[in-house]
Amino acid sequence: MEKLTIAELADENVELLPSRETLAVGHANWAQIVASNSSSAVNALTLLSQANSAAVQTIALSQQ
Repeated sequence: MEKLTIAELADENVELLPSRETLAVGHANWAQIVASNSSSAVNALTLLSQANSAAVQTIALSQQ
């Protein structure tokens, strides 16, 4: 990560977001979140061995 210089920091701008009521459509503000974790490992009929497993994570978000 690069360090910012004083001049670069001075050039940054800030903008306020509208209120939640403005962002909501028809006074409804909801989010649907679906998360899934999956992993599997098999170590059958072996002696002195290892089984490794890598997990996959998926997160989907839909907000209206």
